[in-house]
Amino acid sequence: MEMWKESQLKQLTFAREIETAYPILLRFAQNIGFNFCAISLTSNNRNADLKTLQINNYPKEWNQLYERQNYRKIDPVIAHCSRSMLPIVWTEDVFSQTLSLWDAQQKYGLRHGWSQSFHHEDSGLCSTLSLARKNGPLSPLELYEHFGYMFYATSHLSDLFAKTLPKPVKKPAPPRLSPRELEVLKLSALGKTAYEIARILCLSERTVNYHVQNVILKLNVCNKISAVIAAKSCGLLDMPAH
Repeated sequence: MEMWKESQLKQLTFAREIETAYPILLRFAQNIGFNFCAISLTSNNRNADLKTLQINNYPKEWNQLYERQNYRKIDPVIAHCSRSMLPIVWTEDVFSQTLSLWDAQQKYGLRHGWSQSFHHEDSGLCSTLSLARKNGPLSPLELYEHFGYMFYATSHLSDLFAKTLPKPVKKPAPPRLSPRELEVLKLSALGKTAYEIARILCLSERTVNYHVQNVILKLNVCNKISAVIAAKSCGLLDMPAH
């Protein structure tokens, strides 16, 4: 590995924020013959309320046009990167269904480029690094030489951004019920009375009521109906009694 590349790789490793990582990536892009560098972080989790983070040195007019035309919705590179971690080279064939976007990119100098994504499994984040230049198509040798750096960079970006996200609140573990308490609770959920439960389990009605009161205390509710509702919501009724 060339000395400059090893040095920049170390700098990237020690970067602790997206904002400090981006200048390192831009220098890398320029050192290997690209004019533009872009990073994008979004979520593949449709339920996540996460706004896309984008940093690039594209022409200001291009960024404005991209937003105004809402090109993100039809961009085949974004579609590819959201579902695959294989690199994608920008070609006219790739943009065959969105030629208006392809022509606009050409106009603003984004003529030859490629993108690499990384899917962060724990957080559902998708980070994408894109390099582009005005002149000279990409060669297979370029992809081979720089794929490792690109893949590491996108994975590192995902790690950096994931650390800034609020940690999901863990649900408290359900209280532990004895096998007998669980049996009584499940029969109560079926609408059985204390008398009927006593007959089924060969217990006294007093013992059944004792177990019911214990369940009510453990679930921190006020009556048997509330205990059944609380138990159902935390999955206790799905657990085996033994």
